[in-house]
Amino acid sequence: MAVTQFGLISFPLVARGKVRDIFDLNQYLLIVATDRISAFDVVFNEPIPDKGRVLTGLSVYWFERTADRFPNHLITADINQVPGLTTEERQKLNGRSMLVKKGEVIPVECVVRGYLAGSGWKEYRSTGSVNGIKLPAGLQESAELPEPIFTPTTKEASGHDQPIIFAELEKLVGKDLAEKLRDYSISLYQTARTHAEANGIIIADTKFEFARIDGELTVVDEIFTPDSSRFWPLDQYRPGRPQPSFDKQYLRDYLETLDWDKQSPAPPLPEEIISKTREKYLEAYRRITGKELA
Repeated sequence: MAVTQFGLISFPLVARGKVRDIFDLNQYLLIVATDRISAFDVVFNEPIPDKGRVLTGLSVYWFERTADRFPNHLITADINQVPGLTTEERQKLNGRSMLVKKGEVIPVECVVRGYLAGSGWKEYRSTGSVNGIKLPAGLQESAELPEPIFTPTTKEASGHDQPIIFAELEKLVGKDLAEKLRDYSISLYQTARTHAEANGIIIADTKFEFARIDGELTVVDEIFTPDSSRFWPLDQYRPGRPQPSFDKQYLRDYLETLDWDKQSPAPPLPEEIISKTREKYLEAYRRITGKELA
């Protein structure tokens, strides 16, 4: 059964994003991934069943694999370890919740690109650069870049995040922190990219959020999920064209065929699109973790 939003008896809701509901558990936060889906910054009325469980399962998988090198905010994803919940709440929250540390979130999205796609490809065609970073001439759509590039954006409360060049990031957060964000992001991307390719998936690009927790730069929110990353099947990769994907690009491609202005209200999603989008998410989980979603 798909889940679109939550309310808890004992703890207040402090934020409701496009996908996640966040509750304040005094010294901790409980992050709950719903089955809501958004595209072009519009949340759709129809949920994608199991989507929230995939997002949580993949984030936990990556947090645990990378924790020795990259501190993160995860305390536990075992809902039985979270105090103060009713039995019914535990049942609904199981598999889609993370108890996490609180921190001071840094107000930028840290984007890393290993391949030329999406808005990066559009900008490159116009300027030969992405976020002020000059790239070699003659690159094709979906081309692998000579090395991953760091292309941060603002983090907007509503509407589209805006690309910023590195010098603007330095002004926003300071030179030292800007360099740490860049270096952490690229290193974390490269770590996951190697593992994903061994499992048949290219992580073309991804984004991270960071916070300061106890004075330490810490990865927060989600990492390497179909919502935060562009996943391509390695065995079907062919530069020079758009790639098939395991993320919500499938949904975006469908929406591009509609006479829709990409503003709310969202158009209704046909059952076939919902079903195929769900399978994209589940397949990403299977390939990366080597397991079926429990």
